[in-house]
Amino acid sequence: MRHWVRPAFRCVAMTDDRLRRLTETIRARRMADPDTSYVARLFAKGPERIAQKVGEEAVEAVIAAAKGDAKALTSEAADLIFHLAVLLESMDLSFDNVLAELDRREGVSGLTEKAARLSVTDPKQGA
Repeated sequence: MRHWVRPAFRCVAMTDDRLRRLTETIRARRMADPDTSYVARLFAKGPERIAQKVGEEAVEAVIAAAKGDAKALTSEAADLIFHLAVLLESMDLSFDNVLAELDRREGVSGLTEKAARLSVTDPKQGA
C-alpha cells in the first residue's frame, strides 16, 4: 500500500515574492492622488468600501466557477486577491499575517480547526 508523502519543498517563495511585490505596490500608491490612482481612490473611500469590493469580487469568482469558465475565474481570482491585499493593507495587515495563520493551521483537520473557532466565538455553539 502506497502512502502519499508530503513533498519536502513548498512553492511559497515564488508566491510570497509576488504577494510581497503586490503589497509594496499598494503601499506605494496608497497616498497617491485618488484622481490618478485606483488604489488611492479605494483607500480614500475607507475600509468598508474596500471590504465591499472584496465581496463583489468573491461573488464574481463564484459565478465564473459555477459557469465552468476557467478564464473568467482566473481573472476574477486575480481581482479578488488584489482587493484582498488592499483590504489587508487598510487594516495594517499583510499576506505575511495570512500565511502565518495558514502555517498555524497546517496539519490540523479543517473540521477540528473550525470547531475550535466556533467554540471561541460562540461558546453555546458546541452545546
